[in-house]
Order: sequence, then structure tokens, then C-alpha cells
Amino acid sequence: MKKLMLATVAIASLGVASNALAADLTVGVSWSNFQEERWKTDEAAIKAALEAAGAEYISADAQASTAKQLSDIESLIARGVDALIILAQDASAVGPAVDAATDEGIPVVAYDRLIEDARTFYLTFDNVEVGRMQARAVLAAQPKGNYVMIKGSPTDPNADFLRGGQQEVLQAAIDAGDITIVDEAYTDGWVPANAQRNMEQILTANDNNVDAVVASNDGTAGGVVAALTAQGMEGIPVSGQDGDHAALNRVALGTQTVSVWKDARELGKAAGEIAVALAGGADLADVDGSQAWTSPSGTEIQAKFLAPVPITADNLNVVLDAGWISKDALCVGTSGVAVCE
Repeated sequence: MKKLMLATVAIASLGVASNALAADLTVGVSWSNFQEERWKTDEAAIKAALEAAGAEYISADAQASTAKQLSDIESLIARGVDALIILAQDASAVGPAVDAATDEGIPVVAYDRLIEDARTFYLTFDNVEVGRMQARAVLAAQPKGNYVMIKGSPTDPNADFLRGGQQEVLQAAIDAGDITIVDEAYTDGWVPANAQRNMEQILTANDNNVDAVVASNDGTAGGVVAALTAQGMEGIPVSGQDGDHAALNRVALGTQTVSVWKDARELGKAAGEIAVALAGGADLADVDGSQAWTSPSGTEIQAKFLAPVPITADNLNVVLDAGWISKDALCVGTSGVAVCE
């Protein structure tokens, strides 16, 4: 690791190092995988933030392998990174990599997935609120009937944050007997094909007597919609998140009810800025927008939470106006959709 003696390293309004001080910094990013559309958007935003600060970007793709991620992080450390951004494949198994980094004095940003370690900085969106938003949209569209919960990966703490938020919203309707959760399943690795297989099995077990599906991201929603379409059931309420282009098109088509948009450009930008600040010597608590947050296991962690936005057929203009998606990509195959006219 480079031994830098930096004096004032942060611009107070941004919490980032100046270009002059960041010029010798290298930030390493360990990606769990690139199967989800959104990670490429995140990567571009991180790269842009580092470039703006004069810092170098290097990365590794674990390809959904926990063992490879640990090896990747060792390699990034050996290459002399000054900070690490880690999108954990398995949050409970990445501890040795955090140990290795901190032993070398390398700060770690836990990117969008919690690593329960007080030595890391946790950057994400408010995932409990994402779950609430998903459930609110589905409940508004289908206030009664049989519900299925398609959860995220069992190795990702976000899966349970989302599920907790969903339950908060649905509980009153469950207690009133208006809805019944007939089945739920985790989705290994967040892989859409796994979500599709789970949904197919649930439909078979319930003789297709399903009225709504709360799916925890757009990839799993895509698998769910594929399973529903095969049974002629497309159009029942289905939730998602991430603002994937295919999902936003499904919202326009009416086969997905909501995609909770987490602007990956803002998250990636923040990650790059925070990594540079920490590499320059800033304390975790001094990062702009940082707050002390207690994890489910009781660990106090410095964290920053960005605000998500639910996108439904009623506000598709939001993602269009933000330049997140082109009108052509949003509207392919649609008819009678106001924003597409």
C-alpha cells in the first residue's frame, strides 16, 4: 500500500479528497458478479468519480464465487490499493478479506450489501424502505388475495431487510384476512432463472391460485413474469427494484407493477468519493452524510443511506426525464401508454 502523508484531504462540502491529493491513490473494487444489468451502471459512476478526483480504478469480478472474491481481494491488496469497495457475494464469508485489508491500513466501503464489521463504511439505499415501497405498490394494485414472496439471496443481508419492510406494510392486510401469503422462497444468488424455477414450483403447488407476487428485485421479477406468462397469468401485480431497463419496459407494458429505482449513478458516485476520502485519511464518521447505524446483530457501523423512488406506470416520466432510460427502450412493444405517445 502506498504510504501517503496527507494533510487536509477532504473538501468539507463533499467529503472527497482534492485532485492534487488523490492523484497517487488507487481504489480497488471487488464485484460479486456482473449478471445484474445495474452493476455496469454502478461501475461507470465509480470510475467517473475516481477520474474526477484523479484517482485510479482497478477491479475484479468474483463471478458469483465466494472463494474467488476472497482471492480477488487478496490480489487487489497485493497490487497496492489505497481503498477497497466491496460488493460482497457472501456477506458472512468476506470477513477474512476485511481483516487482510485493515491489517494493511486499507479502508473498506461495503457497497450496497452490508458487511457487519465496524471497520467498514456501509453505503447503500434504504433497503427496508425499498421493501415497504414494493409492498405498498402491490397492495394498492391487489388489496386482496393470495400473495407469493420471492426473496433475494439468502447470503445477502439485503434480502431480509427488504422482506422486513414488505412485511411491515402487508401485516395489517394479513391480520384482517384480506391477503394470505401462500408461499415464499429465497433466490440463490439473485439469479433470475432460480426465481423463475421457484415461481413455477409455487404455481404448481397452488394450482395457479396466486393473485400477486412481491419479488425483491428486477432480476427476480423477470423470472417471476416469465413463469406467470407461461401460465397465461401475466399482468398480475409483481414488484421489483433497481430500475433495470427491461423491468421499466415491463412496467410500461403492464406485466410489472413497480420497480423501485435506486439511481446507481448516485450510489456509484458516492462510493468513489467516499473511497477517495477514506484513502486520504478521513475518519469513517467524517464522511459527508455519515450516520451511526446499528446492524441487526448489534454492531454499530458508520453508514450512508440514499433515497429510493418507486416507479410505476403513473410516473415513468421520472426515469425518462432523468436520462436513466431512452424512450425507445422504455416504450418498446407498448400501446396506449401516455408517456410513450
